This record gives sequence, structure tokens and C-alpha cells, in this order.
Amino acid sequence: MRLHRLTVTAFGPFGGTQSVDFDDLSAAGLFLLHGPTGAGKTSVLDAVCYALYGSVPGARQTGGQGTGLRSDHAAPTTRTEVSLELTVAGRRLEVTRQPPWERPKKRGTGTTVDKAQTWLRTYDASAGVWKDLSRSHQEVGEEITQLLGMSREQFCQVVLLPQGDFARFLRADAEARGKLLGRLFDTRRFADVEKRLADRRRATETRVREGDAELLADAHRMQQAAGEALRLPELTPGEPGLAEAVLGAAAVARSTAREQLTVAECTLAAAESAQTAATRALDAVRELARLQRRFAEARQRAARLEEGAGAFREAQALMERARKAEGVAPALDLREAAEAAHHRAAAAEARARALLPADFADAGASGLATAARRAAEELGGLDAARRAERRLAELHDERTGLDRQERADADLLQEAEAWLDGWEEARTALQTRVDHAQRAAALAEQLAVRREPARQRLAAARLRDQLAGDTEKAVEQVRTAQEEALRAKQHWLDLKEQRLAGIAAELAESLADGEPCAVCGATEHPAPARKVAGHVDREAEERALAAHQRAEEQRAEHERRLGVVREALAAATAEAGDAPTARLATEAEELEEEYARARGAAAELHSAQERLRQAGLEHERRVAARQEAAVRAASRVGHRERLDRERTALQEELDRARGAAESVAARAAQLERRTALLQDAADAVRAAADCAQRLKEADARLADAAFRAGFETPQAAAAALLDDAAHRELQRRLDAWQHEEAAVRAVLAEADTAEAAARPPADVAAAQEAADRAARRLRDAASAHDAARRRCAELDRLSARAQAAMRRLAPLREQYDRVARMAGLAAGTSADNERRMRLESYVLAARLEQVAAAATVRLRRMSSGRYTLVHSDDRTGRGRSGLGLHVVDAWTGRERDTATLSGGETFFASLALALGLADVVTDEAGGVRLDTLFIDEGFGSLDDQTLDEVLDVLDSLRERDRSVGIVSHVADLRRRIHAQLEVVKGRSGSVLRQRGAG
Repeated sequence: MRLHRLTVTAFGPFGGTQSVDFDDLSAAGLFLLHGPTGAGKTSVLDAVCYALYGSVPGARQTGGQGTGLRSDHAAPTTRTEVSLELTVAGRRLEVTRQPPWERPKKRGTGTTVDKAQTWLRTYDASAGVWKDLSRSHQEVGEEITQLLGMSREQFCQVVLLPQGDFARFLRADAEARGKLLGRLFDTRRFADVEKRLADRRRATETRVREGDAELLADAHRMQQAAGEALRLPELTPGEPGLAEAVLGAAAVARSTAREQLTVAECTLAAAESAQTAATRALDAVRELARLQRRFAEARQRAARLEEGAGAFREAQALMERARKAEGVAPALDLREAAEAAHHRAAAAEARARALLPADFADAGASGLATAARRAAEELGGLDAARRAERRLAELHDERTGLDRQERADADLLQEAEAWLDGWEEARTALQTRVDHAQRAAALAEQLAVRREPARQRLAAARLRDQLAGDTEKAVEQVRTAQEEALRAKQHWLDLKEQRLAGIAAELAESLADGEPCAVCGATEHPAPARKVAGHVDREAEERALAAHQRAEEQRAEHERRLGVVREALAAATAEAGDAPTARLATEAEELEEEYARARGAAAELHSAQERLRQAGLEHERRVAARQEAAVRAASRVGHRERLDRERTALQEELDRARGAAESVAARAAQLERRTALLQDAADAVRAAADCAQRLKEADARLADAAFRAGFETPQAAAAALLDDAAHRELQRRLDAWQHEEAAVRAVLAEADTAEAAARPPADVAAAQEAADRAARRLRDAASAHDAARRRCAELDRLSARAQAAMRRLAPLREQYDRVARMAGLAAGTSADNERRMRLESYVLAARLEQVAAAATVRLRRMSSGRYTLVHSDDRTGRGRSGLGLHVVDAWTGRERDTATLSGGETFFASLALALGLADVVTDEAGGVRLDTLFIDEGFGSLDDQTLDEVLDVLDSLRERDRSVGIVSHVADLRRRIHAQLEVVKGRSGSVLRQRGAG
């Protein structure tokens, strides 16, 4: 990468437009960027970084929306802009960036914000012109990052070499070095591997404990099912041997349950036999009692039949007389119907004649019909007049409708004119709202990109603070557990030593005269040892040993927990950094508030656009409505004249047709009523005559039918008749008496019933009591059998579940052991990891070793061969190893820490380290050649000889056409380096003065 030209406008301390020709400065290979403090030397480097990445180095990012980049000396109408021309990967590019700009409005008062702009162009050497590549912030950023192969942090560390940072790097501890190297070499994936292994270990451990908890829960269910037959061991989830203990206890419980089931089956069989015999005896007694009751009831029914024989014979005679009267019933019905019809017809004739005029009171049926026909003929002549009357009403409605339309069109024209008068003002206001919402949407889109990283960093910072407190507590717990374990161990060793001292007394207790000693073999024991006061026996020693083992287990558990907390703390610290949580929370809250305001304003975009569109449609509708109303007004004039002419002609025709009536309809109604009354009266007179004739014929038929049936008069035949209900009731009584008589005779003739009646009365209560006792015994036996069978089934089911759970847990336990070992090794907490080196630290250690080797090449030359940088993976104190950095002094032959270097030695050591790191990061980024480097400050701490050596090393960087810019205010450098870029500050802002090598 080689820089050619930088142009800045209203940027940082530069109020106007300033340009830097890096081709002229780089011709000599080494150039100096100098100026007084605060003039803006660093702002030149910031402009390079901003042009490439859209932001300045992290420590100098201030303000929001680009406000921290704008010069306070710039005119309000001048926009901030940075343009950089460079060559990278064989392509000549030009990047131009403009941050957001709050400028005065072109119309009215106040300010407005222009969005950020970005341009990327490439130079076509064959055509000799610049061609546009992209105007998208995202596309330009991705293209630059891909070409350079470095992130902004790497670029600022490699191209803009900050000497102060590397001086601190030399004196920093392993954790601080790890943070810097992690950012440069992007080793987050290795930290993610550590975190993932730790998460998998916790997840697997949780699954093992959950499996043991489920197994123990099944064991408690088995205990509930088996009762006293199952005794569980006192174990907790996660302890070894839990599954084997549960399965052993379950086997004993299943055997006991099966024995109880066999006993219950025998008891149930005996109870079933006794219950069957009792049921048969009860059924026999109940049958005997039933037959005895049946015979007694039959005797009682026979006595009641004998008492009602007279009533039966009377009912038979009444039924016979009713059957004879049934032959006269049709004639009676006919006569009643004829009489009723005659009465109805006479009443209808009287009503019809009452409605007629007096001149028709005595007219016959034919005269009435003739008068009705004449009225109907006159009614038919009024049809044409009715149609004319209906048309006249329609003409009136049409005329009224025309008047209503005329009033509606007048109101519509007035409303349309009033609305169209304010159209331009309303459209301008709606367009302004749309523009404001669009600007807010663009701002919200920019803020949305920054929200999630800020949230994640704040959450990590809060977790970091919490875990820091947890780590301190865990360290204290480990220390206490270690002390307790040491005390327990010492106590056990003391008791063991005391027991060994008095072991002779224990051996003497087993000696007997004549039996050989277990130690010396002698059969005589003249002076056996005796126990002294405070003698320690085997039981006391074993108790002390058990206490020591428990203390060791507790210590190991606390150390494991401490390792887990430290892993989580390291991960949270790597993500959150060293920023205070309160500051991160404030920044995140301010970002959220600003985003919420922008989002709220942007939410009005759609509604504002929709209101503008609806207003345009309404404008078109109003204009069209005004035109249509004018057309309708012109057409109404001719239509109204035609209606007036037709209404006059129809009115004359109606006056002639209605005569003395109020209207044609009234005249027609009079004729219709007269015709209907005459026709109804004629029909009523004819019907009355027909009904009188039918009544005479019915009387003659009735008298003849009564005589043939044997009745003296028709009235006697009518009295003998029974209605349907009385006939059915009488027949039912006769049938019931006959059926009861037959049933009684049948019962009294049964042999088994008569035999049962001769036997003593049956005792049903005693038989029922015996059967109930047998049923209770059977139910108790069945309940016991069901309980025993369910107990066996439940124990079998739970045992099978426990065996299946044990088979499932076996590979899970193996997986947990394997994952726990890997997680401990990766996190540096395992005893197998002797140097307690994390996986990420291991990778960074390899990178640091490369950096130290590359830095040593230049450090030897700067120090005249005296110093060499070496990487060390030794542990420092109780910390972890892998990121140590030492310097070897060839004059003394000893290796010492880099923190012991003097000020000047620290400068050129840090410079060598920075240049070495630049080489390694360049290789890591894909070998992108860096033809332009900047070195910031630190030269004032060197003596003349060392300064010459450092400049020689820097001058050697010019090989293969590489240029180096030194940023310093040391006066001696201005005499030694001829190519210079001076920053001059003034009241109206800083300016740049450039002097080439010639």
C-alpha cells in the first residue's frame, strides 16, 4: 500500500482545504511530520484512517454523527471532506468521505442535516480517466478492508506505529499483552473454542446430574410402590455407584412383591369358591319366596273377580246396544252436517244483502249477477286514466330530483373551490413532512448498526463486574478449603504416628499363652505391652483419614469452581475490555435514546407518503367533480322543459276521467267495491237455497235408518251411541276382566307354585346376610390381589426404566469425563496443563514469538548488537504463562525483564517491536506490501549516537521503495531529515507546509 495524495477540508484543526503530496515527501524515503503541540500532526494520520475506514483511531473518536471530525474554524457553508489517493494491490484508487453535516437551511431559518457521503473511484491507466466504483458506505468499507487485508485496529497498529502503546506493551503483564495481540491477530475463535468447551462441560454435567436425579426419582417411586420392602441408600445425584445401588435394592423389592402376589392369589381362589356357594343358596331361597307370594296373590285376585261379576254382565249389555246404534250413526252425522250448512248459508245471505243499497233488497240471484257485470264493464274503462295518473306522479318525482341535484351540485362546486384554493400550501407541508421522515430514517439506519455492539459490550461489562466479585469469593473459599485440608491431613498423620507408636499394645491384646507371636514367633510372652492413656486405635485413625479425604474433595470442588469462574471472567473481560460499566451504560443509553428519537421520526415516513399520495388523489378527484357538475347543470335545463310539457297534457286527461271523484283511483275503488258486493250477494242467495234442499233429504234418510236398527225414534238411536273414548274404555274393562280371569286360573293350576305354597315360609334375610359376608371376603381378597399385582407391575416397569436410564447414562458419563478434561486443558485449569496456559494464550504466544524474532533483527542493529528480544512461556507468580517477553543483554549474558530498560532503550526496543509486529501482521493479512509507514514520537529520549543508529534502521526501510514518515517535534530531526511536512497553527486554524527532499 502506497499513499499518493491526501486532501482535507474543514477537518480537525484545518478550517480550509489542505493537501499533502506523499509522492514528493516519499521520494527521499524518509520524511518528517512536525509542528508545535496541538497544531494537528496527529490529525493528518486521523484523516488517512478516516478516508480508509470511515472512522478515526479509537482513542480519538469523539462526538456523534461526525460532529467530532468537523473543524471549529470552518465556515458554516463549507462541508467537511477527506479525500485520499493510494495504490493497493496494483490498483490506484481514490476514496472520498463526507461525514454528516448540519448546515443552515437554504430557505427559512434553522438547520438541516445532510447524510454522510462516500465515493470510491479507480484510475483507468489505458483511458487516462477516473471511473466510479461505488457510492455505498458498506460496499466501499468491504472493498477497502478486503484489499488491505487489515481491520481498522490492525491498520492503526501497523501503519500508524504508536510508540507509546508499545512502550506500555513492553512493561505490561500477560493479560494486557494478550488483549493487544488478540485484537491484532483476531484470536477470538480460539477464545470461542474455550468458551464452547466450557459450555459443553457445564451442559454435559447438568445432563448427568439430571439423569441421576431422574434415576433417583424412579427409585423413590419404587420405594413408594414397595413400601417397607425397599430401602434406598443415601446418595445424591452425580455420586458414583448410584445406579448399581438402586438396581440392587429394586431386585430385592421385586422378589418380595412376587411372594406377596402368590399368597394373594391363593386367598382369592378360596374366597371365590365360598362366594359362589353362598350365591347359589341365596338364589334358591329367593325363588321359593317368589312362588309363595305368587300363589297368595292369585287367591286374592280370584276373590276380587267373583265380587265384580254383576258389573261385567251390565257392561256386556251396554256394549251390545251401542253396536246396534252404530248402523244409524252415518245418517245422524249427515243430518247434523246438513243442518249446520243451512244455518251458515242463511247467515251469509243476510250479511250480503245488508251491504247492498235498498233497491236491491228483494232482488234474486240472477238480478244481482246482472248488476255486477255492468259495474265491472265501467271499471275496465278506467285503466288508461290510472296509467296517466301514475305517470303524473313520476313526473313530479323527476322534477323534484332535478331540483335536488341542482342544489347538491351547487354545494359540491362551492366545497371543491374552497379545497382547491388551499392545495399548494397543503402539498408543500406534506412534502416537508416526507423529507423530514426520510432524513430520520437514514439516521436511524446508521444508529442501528451501532446498537447491538454497544449492548453486547455493556452486557459483557456487567457480567465482568459480577464475575470479578465471584472470583474474589471463590479465591477466598479455595484458600479456606486448602487450609482446612492441610489441617485435616496433619491431624490424620499425627494420629497415624501415635497409633504406630502404640501398635505393640494392639498386637499384645491378641497374644495367648502357648500360641506363637505374630511378630517374633515366641510362644512365651513374659511382658506384653500395655495401652497407655490417650491410645489411638484403628477406628480413630480411620475417622481422621475420612475427614482428610472429605476436606481434599471439598478443596478440589472449590478449585474447580474457581476455574470455571475465572474462565467466564476472562471471556467477559475479553469482550467488554477495560471500560467502566457506568460509562458503557451511559453510552448505550444515549445511543438508544438517539435511536429511539430517530426511529420515532422515521416511523412517520410511510404515513406521510401515504397522506401525500392521498392528497394528490383527492386533488384529482376534486377537479374532476367540478367539471362533471358543470356538465350536469347544462343538461338539466332541457330536461326540465320536457317534463313541464308532458305534465300539462296528462293533467287535462285526468280531469276528464275522474268525474266527480277526487281522483281516478277513488272512482275505480268505488266501482270495484260495488262489483264485489253484488257478486257476493248473488253467490250467497244461491248457496242458501241449495242448503235448505239438502236438509230435507237428510231428515228422511235418518228416520228410515233408525226404524231398521230397531229404535223407536232417531233420538233413541242417538242416545245409545258411544263416543270413541267411551267405547274404548268399555271395551278395555271387558277385556281386562276376561284376561284377569284367565291369568288367575293359570296360576292356580301351576304344580310348582302349589307345591311351594305347601312348604314353610322362606327366610331370605338369613340367606342374604350369608351371601353378603362371602362377597365382602371376596372383595377384600380381590383388592389385596390387585394391589399385589399392581405392585409387581409397577416395580417391573420402574426397574426397566432404571436399567434403561443406566444404559443411557453410561456413554454420557464417559462424554462428560472427556469434555471436562478437554475444557480444563483449553482453559488452563487442569492439573495436566502444567503451565496453566489457555488455548488463546498458546496461539498468541506463538504470534508473540514471531514478533520477538522479527523485532530482534532491528533491535540488534539499533543497540549495536547488545539487546535481543526473546519470548518466555514461564509462569509469573500465581498467574498463567505463555506471554512473557524478556530482553537478553549480550554485555552481561543475562536475561531480564523488559520493564528494566531505560527510557531510551525502551524507545528503540518498542520501535523494533512495532516494526516487527508490522511485518508479522502484514504476513497475517495476506502479504499486502506496506510502502508507507508512520512512526509517532519518542525520539526525544535518545542520545545522538542512538538516534543515528535508529535513523539508520529506519533509513534501511527505504529498501525496495518503502517510505517512512516520522511524527516528532525534536529540533535535531529537522536538521537530519530534509523532506518535511510542517503543521502551522493559527487563530483561523492550522495549515500545512510541505518541503521535498531537494
